[in-house]
Amino acid sequence: MPSIAVNGTDIYYELRGNGPSVLFISGATGDAGHFDRVADLLADEFTVLTYDRRGNSRSPRPSGWGATSVPEQADDAAALLTALALAPAAVFGNSYGAITALDLLIRHPGVVRGALLHEITLFSVLENPGEAQAVVGPVIEAGMAAGGPQTAVEHFIRFAADDENWDRLDPDLRQRMTSNGQTLFGVEMGTFESYRPDDATLADITAPAQVLVGQESPDYFHEAAAWLAARLGVEVVQTPGAHTPQWDHPEELVRTIRPLLRASS
Repeated sequence: MPSIAVNGTDIYYELRGNGPSVLFISGATGDAGHFDRVADLLADEFTVLTYDRRGNSRSPRPSGWGATSVPEQADDAAALLTALALAPAAVFGNSYGAITALDLLIRHPGVVRGALLHEITLFSVLENPGEAQAVVGPVIEAGMAAGGPQTAVEHFIRFAADDENWDRLDPDLRQRMTSNGQTLFGVEMGTFESYRPDDATLADITAPAQVLVGQESPDYFHEAAAWLAARLGVEVVQTPGAHTPQWDHPEELVRTIRPLLRASS
C-alpha cells in the first residue's frame, strides 16, 4: 500500500489516471475509498489523487496526537501534493474536506489551481449555529449508547447519507470507516464546524473556487453554501441527491464537476 511521510505523519494515498492533477479530500471518517467510483470515472482525463486523512483508516494515528486543526489538515494536503510532484492541482472537498480545501485556497495558494467546495460544513456562519448539532447530536449519542464509537459512526453515516448508501458501500470500506470512530468523535468533530475565515481573507482568494450543494440536502447546508458563495462572488452549483452524491449519483456528479475541473486545469 503506498504511503508517504509528510508533515510529521504517514499518509496513505492512491493514484489513478493521467492528465492534470485532481485531489479529492473526504469528510467524516476520512477514507480515500469515499471517492473510488468518482476517481475511476475521472481517470480517463485526470491524474486523480485520493488519500486517507491523518489518523483515519490506513493513515496511522500519530503518537500523542489528540487534537487537530483545519490548518493541520490543509498542511497535510499541501505537503502530499508537493511530495508527489502533483502541485498545483484542482481540489474537490466534500463536507469536512471542503473546509480543508478552503483553507488550502487561503494558506497554500501555490498548490491549488482551483477548488470545488461541496457540502461545506461552515456551520459557524449559520443564523442558528447550533442547528446542525441539535439534529445530529442525538443520532451520535444513540450510537454511542448502543455500541460505542464504531456503532456511532454507522448511525452517523446512515443519518448523513441514508441507509441505502451505507448498505451499498464495500464491506471493507465500511469496516475502515467504523474503525475511525475515535478519531472522528474524539479528535475531529467540532474542529471543522467552528472554522470561520473572515470576509477580508475570503476576498483575497485568487484561485477559482466554486461552491456546490446537494439538491436534497438540509437547509443548513444550503445556508452555509449561500453565505460562502456570496463572499467568493460565485453562484451555488447544485449536485444530485444530498450529502454524498459520490456514492449514490457518481455518474451525474462527474458530469457536473468534469467541466469545472477542466476549467481549473
